[in-house]
Amino acid sequence: MTTATAKAARVRLMGFDVDGVLTDGRLYYGPEGDTLKAFHTLDGHGLKLLARAGIEPIVISGRTSAALARRCAELGLPLAMGIEDKRSEMAARLAERGLGFEDAGYMGDDVVDLPLMLSCGFSAAPADAHELVKSRADWIASRPGGAGAVRELCDFLLRAQGRWDELLAPYLHTP
Repeated sequence: MTTATAKAARVRLMGFDVDGVLTDGRLYYGPEGDTLKAFHTLDGHGLKLLARAGIEPIVISGRTSAALARRCAELGLPLAMGIEDKRSEMAARLAERGLGFEDAGYMGDDVVDLPLMLSCGFSAAPADAHELVKSRADWIASRPGGAGAVRELCDFLLRAQGRWDELLAPYLHTP
């Protein structure tokens, strides 16, 4: 078992950055000043599978966004927006659940994510993350942020925890 796989097998709470992880990192502004974001459906289903496996996903963003709030509500994901100190936010969430940082993972793409990534027992980055982030991550997706990197990570976590076959069986069953 690789080190990344062993670390992923312990994850009970998996945090995700938004811009550059759940999205491609580009910001679009509408005529009223509202921020538009594009989310990949593969990522959304992967997050649902994580939750079914008992790995709680949480989204932690430094920005606030109505589009993000709506997407997280659609998926039933816990969301913390406008968070400058992501590490403290994760610490509070872990304490509420009686967990420690060794039970947590985080996927980030830029240097502002490093304090949390380096604190967690497992860390991940999309393929197009900043080089410094990728050099410190336990696992790097082959896909870029906003284009299935989160789903790739979710599948990796499910396999590492031996839940992949069980969770995918209903989709492979022929009536």
